[in-house]
Amino acid sequence: MSPALSPIPLTDDELVARIIAVIAATTHKPTEAFQPDSSFEALGIDSLDGIQILFALEQEFDISIPDEQAKQIRAVPDVVAGVRQLLAAKGV
Repeated sequence: MSPALSPIPLTDDELVARIIAVIAATTHKPTEAFQPDSSFEALGIDSLDGIQILFALEQEFDISIPDEQAKQIRAVPDVVAGVRQLLAAKGV
């Protein structure tokens, strides 16, 4: 029996690009509208959009974002840090 292959970790740039792509698709905005340091407020993302973004991220990365962590997310860097932490906990 061969050992299971471990997933290939994403580089920081790949992770940021995938997160921005998910946020852009969820909010129907072009990816060019987003920067790695953009705040949701500056992007016009409201709380309902934020919930939809979190669901989309959970599906994209096969993670579960705890409610307490979700309440802290206010900007793209918050999303990147949170997803990175959850992926690391999964061993990705």
